[in-house]
Amino acid sequence: MSAFRRLGYEVDRQKGSHIILRHPEPPFRRLTVPDHREVAKGTLRVLIREAGITVEEFTALVRG
Repeated sequence: MSAFRRLGYEVDRQKGSHIILRHPEPPFRRLTVPDHREVAKGTLRVLIREAGITVEEFTALVRG
């Protein structure tokens, strides 16, 4: 989730076992991230795509 925060996403709310992130600037995107220790590969790929970045960009964000 910290990688999405580096992109400017903020926690909007928590709903059950999911965290809703939103980006405050256009395009106003929302991401629903599972609040689990590990996220399934396919789920992560979908979140990356919905954030509008590539897997390589995400990997660079995670590595810092």
